[in-house]
Amino acid sequence: MQSVLATQESLEAAPWRTHSSLSAHLEKKLKLKNLAMMPLCLVLTSSLAAQDRLATKQLSGPIDDMRSGVMARVDPIATAIHSKSAMIPVDLAPSKDGTWRWQGRLAVDQSTLKMVLFAGQESWDLSLLHPDGKRLTPAHKLAAEIQRSSLEMGNNVFEGDYYKLSQTEPGEWTVAVEAEAPLTGKGYLLYSSDSDYRLLSYKTTFEQLVGHEIGFVSYGYRKVNEGPRIEANLGMVTAARLRLTTPTGEQLVQPMFDDGLHGDGEAADGIFGGSFVASQEGEYHAQVIADGTTPEGHPFQRTAEHVVPVIAPRLSLAREVASAQVIDDRRLQVSLAIDNHAEAPEKYRLFAEVWGADANGKMQPVNWIGGMSYVDNGQLSLGLDLRWLGLSEASHDFELRNLRIEDPDTFITVAKAASMPLQTPSLPAMARAVPKSMDAEMFVGPRPARASADKAGGRLLLVHGYCSGNVWGPVSGQFSNDSVFLDTNKNRSHDAFANLIGSFGSSYSSYGIVAHSQGGAAALHLYTYYWSGLDYATGGRLIQSVGTPYQGTSLAGNAAVLGQIFGVGCGTNTDLTYSGASSWLSGVPSWARNAVNYYTTSFKDNWWSYDYCHLVTDLLLNDPDDGTTEKAKGQLSSGVNRGHRTGWCHTSGMADPPQTTDSSRNSSMNSNAAN
Repeated sequence: MQSVLATQESLEAAPWRTHSSLSAHLEKKLKLKNLAMMPLCLVLTSSLAAQDRLATKQLSGPIDDMRSGVMARVDPIATAIHSKSAMIPVDLAPSKDGTWRWQGRLAVDQSTLKMVLFAGQESWDLSLLHPDGKRLTPAHKLAAEIQRSSLEMGNNVFEGDYYKLSQTEPGEWTVAVEAEAPLTGKGYLLYSSDSDYRLLSYKTTFEQLVGHEIGFVSYGYRKVNEGPRIEANLGMVTAARLRLTTPTGEQLVQPMFDDGLHGDGEAADGIFGGSFVASQEGEYHAQVIADGTTPEGHPFQRTAEHVVPVIAPRLSLAREVASAQVIDDRRLQVSLAIDNHAEAPEKYRLFAEVWGADANGKMQPVNWIGGMSYVDNGQLSLGLDLRWLGLSEASHDFELRNLRIEDPDTFITVAKAASMPLQTPSLPAMARAVPKSMDAEMFVGPRPARASADKAGGRLLLVHGYCSGNVWGPVSGQFSNDSVFLDTNKNRSHDAFANLIGSFGSSYSSYGIVAHSQGGAAALHLYTYYWSGLDYATGGRLIQSVGTPYQGTSLAGNAAVLGQIFGVGCGTNTDLTYSGASSWLSGVPSWARNAVNYYTTSFKDNWWSYDYCHLVTDLLLNDPDDGTTEKAKGQLSSGVNRGHRTGWCHTSGMADPPQTTDSSRNSSMNSNAAN
């Protein structure tokens, strides 16, 4: 029977080994150089009752996790969009001759120009006027390549006409669109070139609550290395504006300002900022449109599409003090009294640091506690293993610090406290004893015992991704002892997705998971926060994934912008944005990540043919990518990277075969899977 941390590999890479301060402290206190997990009870006596909600783990760890480790809140700039394209709204207007027309500008800074005119099922005529202002030419006469294509995010499909022009003179081009009796007259023109110049744009805050100001910062830079990097501002941007769509569909355009226009006395430097105050709950779409000039003197235009969920906090702390009660000789239950308002979630994700005074009255860190907690009788509760107190110098006057309570689907903080006294009863002896070793209970709480007599044996679950069909169906024969999880063409948050997997797997005594795309993040979420069949699996790799955007994908924002006109069948998934993924990952400990074995793929880069997985997403993603997930954003810190393979794309209909059909990788995942 396997321990909570899944495999011996996980045990060897246990979280305390990554924190030098804790390791040194343990060596001093325990005089042990090699700590091993104490075995969990192998006799499973009682049963986990079938219920609608999954039992939650009681997470703990060293405070360094939150301060400088994998759970540290990242600088918002690390979640930036690195845009190499511009997406411009097309709004046709009737003319006197009965046709509908629109005219705009293209800032072309390289000789190759790629465009996609999104008009839904309609076909509109596109023409270009040379920078000399003398030659208005239909795009099909200038293009070296034309074809019908689409932007796809899951099963959301936005159709358009793709044009590639190979001999485009840099400069200010005029673009004209014409149609006869269009249905709506609204569309988008996406364009890009082979330029190395990018727009870096990021949201400045994660506090996305009604009434709060949400800011953005953008500037231009030159990409010089593989993968998106934060390069130095080149001062290219000379004007920028924020095009905001509110949750009710109202559209507002407001200027962004260079530093020199804020009255702070600094000279203009090409770094532009702008903001809006979130006046209502829901999903805002904020598009940054930046214009300027490259160092070569060519015109520069890029856009960045941000999806910003905003929530109205329906929870508040009812008391400015937390209480603790003894559960047994090893554990305390820490409780927070709350006022949970109407239509509030039934659970929250929360984290807090535990501190206490030593014999000299100096405050000392103990550990952090956290996890998902269901609202019960006006309280949220977490577990605290008393052995963490034994490892610390703290003995009295305990308090919680840096408490944050988050919405379970968006991971937006709805309530917080810098510090809060923790009232404790008379503590058992364990709180004063230095433990001889550390076991899994210290990190996840006691594992529930359960009977397996009424359950099927161990299985391998095959899990699809966001808004997806049965990607494993065609190759399920390449796996053995498998069951295919299906929730096709749906949009779920990581938490909702994880709970569905847990419910589906509840009929099996144990299981491992092979997942595609968002399914990998959902599997990791399930393993982190809830007790499930993953915690009883034996054998090899617990979670294996391919094509999972652990750090998000920019397509979530682009699909949201197009969806304003054409509609998005599955809806926007904010957990898949760069910012949303970062907020989610800030609550995932290293021991859980250790259990993930992940793969990334990208197109086969031949100099004589295509160098993309998908024509349209190639304009939006930074190479290398699989048509949906960029290699750089498919990385999971503290996870096990099983390598990158070219010649495989995210899904069907792309330039190379779908990554889920790689029989060699499937065979390896099958033979190495836990079950």
